[in-house]
Amino acid sequence: MHTLDDLNSGALAGSRHVRLTHLGLRQFPRQLFDLADSLEILDLSGNQLSELPDDLSRLHRLRILFCSNNPFSELPAVLGQCPQLEMIGFKACAIEHVAADSLPPLLRWLILTDNRITRLPASLGQRPRLQKLMLSCNRLSDLPDLAACQQLELLRLAGNQFHQVPTPLLDLPALAWPALAGNPFSAGSEQAALADPAQAVLPWKSLQVGELLGEGASGHIHRAAHRNDGHQIALKLFKAAATSDGSPQSELAAGLQAGQHPHLLTPIARVDGAPGNGLAVALPLLDGHYRPLAGPPSFASCTRDVYAEDLQLSPQQAEQLLQGIRAAVQHLHARGIVHGDLYAHNILWNPDSGHALLSDFGAAVLTNGLPAATLQRLQAIEWRAFAHLENEVRLRTASQPTAR
Repeated sequence: MHTLDDLNSGALAGSRHVRLTHLGLRQFPRQLFDLADSLEILDLSGNQLSELPDDLSRLHRLRILFCSNNPFSELPAVLGQCPQLEMIGFKACAIEHVAADSLPPLLRWLILTDNRITRLPASLGQRPRLQKLMLSCNRLSDLPDLAACQQLELLRLAGNQFHQVPTPLLDLPALAWPALAGNPFSAGSEQAALADPAQAVLPWKSLQVGELLGEGASGHIHRAAHRNDGHQIALKLFKAAATSDGSPQSELAAGLQAGQHPHLLTPIARVDGAPGNGLAVALPLLDGHYRPLAGPPSFASCTRDVYAEDLQLSPQQAEQLLQGIRAAVQHLHARGIVHGDLYAHNILWNPDSGHALLSDFGAAVLTNGLPAATLQRLQAIEWRAFAHLENEVRLRTASQPTAR
């Protein structure tokens, strides 16, 4: 993170990436224009900005702009004048209005999660480079025509006001990763899953909570043990805040409905009486050999995972992994769930045994009660994501030696 002193002193001259976050800024620092010939990535998140300067386009090399957690009431129209701007992040502001001219022509990645947006302009569907669109936790009930968005692969619409799965997304030819939970069309199914009396329940007081093992977008994972017998588990404490994928309640409902499968990492019990928002689950405690198959997408890859350069699987490992994940997806579909985030970074893989687990139900949607045609198309979208995974795994599989 940089400071205003860094900017004022000239220490940032020639910088491509500047972060002026959580500094209480109420006005855009005009000194940034001194970096117009170099600045490509600018992060102004966590300040008190409510507008951007009319001449922002002077930053003619700017490609990525983050202004999340600022009190904007509308997406600034000046963004549409920035010639190279392709990634925009205005998460958790107070945005109610998105003007038609606020979307730059090269837009590839738009983050408007956790705002107050009720309607999107038709111009959104006129951005053919759009690849990633994150709109969870707004007040949307319909979408503009997106037929021209032929490259749109990831779409987050969880926590809105859709009474049915929006038709425009079903027709997107490249869509592979949709998040749709927490809308009125799935609310009944989620409530039923959370209230199911058949679910195993553990009282919070029956657990001894240990060290923090990890943290994700939706929660913290701790080591824990049963007080009566010392049996160890992983304990996930959900955060109260909305995430880009949706709400903790939706994630919990999907995980509970998924049930058990040898290639899924799902809750073994709901935990009642947890501190904070009270949402917690017990998960199997994995041994230390499991690791994510890949890292999440980067700025450059946008919607595609980033694999370790030295990763190489044997043909047997690749086949075992793909068979296991395919079986997990089939199980989820049979249980009325579309995972929505079928990525290598959500697959935990044990290189020693070859065993793989699909995890993270943050983007999963319950499909009970959906029209048969809609369900079929949502599942087909999920299989498109599996095809990407399969291709990525095959590209990293060693060739069999030629027989002599």
